[in-house]
Amino acid sequence: MIPGAMMSKHFKNQDAIVGSRRKFLQMAGAVGAGSALGALSLDALAATAGSPATVDLPFANGLRQMATFPQKRPLILLTSRPPQLETPFKVFNDGIFTPNDAFFVRYHWSGIPTNIDPKTYRLNIKGKVNSPLTLSLDEIKSMGAAEIAAVHQCSGNSRGFSNPRVNGGESANGAMGNAIWTGVPLKKILEKAGVQAGAVQVTFNGLDHPPVGDGPDFIKALDLDHAMDGEVMLAWAMNGADLPMLNGYPLRLIVPGYYGTYWVKHLSDIEVVDKTLDNFWMAKAYRIPDNECACVAPGGKMEKSRPIGRFSIRSFITSVLDGDKIPAARSTLLRGIAFDGGYGVTGVEVSADGGRTWHQAKLGKDHGKYSFREWTLPFKPAKKGALELKVRAVNRIGQSQPMEGLWNPSGYMRNAVEITRVTAI
Repeated sequence: MIPGAMMSKHFKNQDAIVGSRRKFLQMAGAVGAGSALGALSLDALAATAGSPATVDLPFANGLRQMATFPQKRPLILLTSRPPQLETPFKVFNDGIFTPNDAFFVRYHWSGIPTNIDPKTYRLNIKGKVNSPLTLSLDEIKSMGAAEIAAVHQCSGNSRGFSNPRVNGGESANGAMGNAIWTGVPLKKILEKAGVQAGAVQVTFNGLDHPPVGDGPDFIKALDLDHAMDGEVMLAWAMNGADLPMLNGYPLRLIVPGYYGTYWVKHLSDIEVVDKTLDNFWMAKAYRIPDNECACVAPGGKMEKSRPIGRFSIRSFITSVLDGDKIPAARSTLLRGIAFDGGYGVTGVEVSADGGRTWHQAKLGKDHGKYSFREWTLPFKPAKKGALELKVRAVNRIGQSQPMEGLWNPSGYMRNAVEITRVTAI
């Protein structure tokens, strides 16, 4: 486990790690230093939570336990080994940027790092480069800091709503978050190493690993042009503080506008290669139907596939939740968020009559084309009774959301018009 001394040394700017976190660490210390973060029983994890022990997500088999892990408030627990934690949706109404202690967590393997000394940490850059590099964290930081506001979203965010159901972790809409990331553009690192002629892709590996030797190591790749676009970043901080351990401390890859499968945590090795990476995680996993909608008929199979890439456009109401009551006699200020894969959201509309008429919302401050965009709309119900509020967004190239969810065998890229059911009283 992460010893308390190491926590205070590496994460002293995380002042919120008190109370239930301290209790968790005391319990964790009794388990043993070689254990993974998720090794405690679910009962022990739930005992540290300051909120109700369970939450019922709005789909079949949606009952989930709340759990507290190091540096995290109580989050929705999908699995403990490896840690998969979903952000409670109400958090997204608290502000445009998702607090670090509420940010979702997704790992593929349970062999995750729990104790990294920043003084001995090194990043290796190798392969088709003129000068292979081994860089300390201080050396990386000395190359200059840049910032970008960007949404991080799991490919399977909202998979639980797939109909028919699909395999994989079934989250609601909380496997996403928005942060200001601080780091160095990957382009600077690659230019320092000197990319050789004939290079095709750049691969990324982290310190997490399969718990047994025959599992495929989680290595991802970006085409060279993408890696050199100046926006892809190696980040050491989010929202002005060190990355939490469970979000990739001390350094992670940031790929703005692209699904989280590319956002490799705990970066250890970057390799420039002269052929397309053909490993499990690129050639077989995280594939979508190779057509315009990335979809097939519900229950169908993919005939041809391609790697998942940019986000679909999405929008949500955050100020009221399913089942809430709103006043019929006066106006309620609806509020929410929208985002896309980097073209930029240009409009948001809300309907309360099944999509027959739509009302234009007001967009909030633009924090950049990869960030959540806040929207607001004063709304007064026409009459008392049950209402279905629908929200859709549009971006600079005219993309919007389908009225019904598009389906693929992995439950990826859901972006249907969201419905919030309320009652006007």
